[in-house]
Amino acid sequence: MIKKHTAFSILELALVSKGNTIKQTLNNSLALARAAEKDGYTRYWLAEHHNSEYIGSSATSLLIGYVADNTQSIRVGSGGIMLPNHSPLVIAEQFGTLAHLYPGRIDLGLGRAPGTDQLTAQAIRSDFMKAAQSFPSEVEKIQLYFSKENKTSKVRAAIAEGTDVPLYILGSSTDSAYLAAAKGLPYAFASHFATSQLFNAIQIYRDQFTPSDVLAAPYVIAGINVIVADTDEEAQRMFTSLIRMFVGVLTGKTDGLQPPSDMTDDLQELLHHPALDQMLKYSFVGNKETVKQQVSAFLEETEVDELISVSTIYDINDRLKSAKLFAELMGEINSEVTSTRTAGNLVS
Repeated sequence: MIKKHTAFSILELALVSKGNTIKQTLNNSLALARAAEKDGYTRYWLAEHHNSEYIGSSATSLLIGYVADNTQSIRVGSGGIMLPNHSPLVIAEQFGTLAHLYPGRIDLGLGRAPGTDQLTAQAIRSDFMKAAQSFPSEVEKIQLYFSKENKTSKVRAAIAEGTDVPLYILGSSTDSAYLAAAKGLPYAFASHFATSQLFNAIQIYRDQFTPSDVLAAPYVIAGINVIVADTDEEAQRMFTSLIRMFVGVLTGKTDGLQPPSDMTDDLQELLHHPALDQMLKYSFVGNKETVKQQVSAFLEETEVDELISVSTIYDINDRLKSAKLFAELMGEINSEVTSTRTAGNLVS
């Protein structure tokens, strides 16, 4: 039984569909954010990737400003800023600026992976490996720059001091769980592609969590792939674009997001390949009732506080519909939790 309300959000990668331009892709990202705001999503995060012709989310801070400026209330943030790529001082200045422009709406999710290949990581920052190994202390620098206490320091991000920008630790392994727990920060796990360590990481985070000034109890966000359509068959057809994308990632043959096709025996066989099966383990695909059952089972098993969904769907109209149907089924799940609580209170 699901014991609590679950927030639901979106992680946007700005994947370029075959035949689309970068401009169309970014416009579509905004359209999805506006729809998410209308449909009751909690937050809309943008990822950071580099050296990819088919991903539009390379200048994450700029995209956050673009989305925040064209929406009204939804939280907008990074999922995440890959901190070893950047100077903590500059990130603090960027997100402090965003916090002044869009008060109470900006999140800063921090990860340690490069979001690209090693050669590009070196081109972004020559001391990337050193910065990655120093990730915990780099996070501390961010925290310091946002603190009011840093006002007397000789090195300041004055525009960030005292602003309301919650920090989140992102990860795909247990290392990040230890860090998030030690710092008493909310924790987001990338289970939309890195599935094997999800339960270990959650357990470590919850067991070792130390309350902080910003968080009294553990808070877990889990990434999932979500494709919802009117029928299971239609959703499975849309799913073929995601399958082909992951095959491209595994084989090093990346391309724009492919149009959907029939779910062939060959594609079904690919889904059973150990690597692909593992990466796509938490992909919930089907009509609203099918996905509702899948999500409910996942929530019962993990007891996470929030789901952040990735919708790798070729057509923007299909993405918008999937997002709306997912919001509806999450509303139903949360309503059932409320009904169960009310019934329990009446019985007692």
